[in-house]
Amino acid sequence: MTKNSAQPEAQPEVAIKTHSIATAAQSVGVSVQTVRLYELRGLITPARTSGGTRRYRADDLARLRQISDLIERGVNLAGIGIILELEAENDGLREQLAARPRRQRMD
Repeated sequence: MTKNSAQPEAQPEVAIKTHSIATAAQSVGVSVQTVRLYELRGLITPARTSGGTRRYRADDLARLRQISDLIERGVNLAGIGIILELEAENDGLREQLAARPRRQRMD
């Protein structure tokens, strides 16, 4: 093919920035042990390297901040788990509703 033909160029892979458990804990203002406890309780699930090292993405850090905010408001870990589950369910229902044709939503 010639240079001017409409052939898509290969897009470079975008590297997703991740953080260690120590960096994640420090950025949220909690201890590493606290972050491990949140994982043990199922409140957060970080990605893992092939060697098993935890890696935290921006959405994980946001969730850690949300957990910390709820704790500051006096919510215990069991309550936080329920709140996070309900929020996820709510988000899923909103996505389903948004995907429906407008006419169906009015019925």
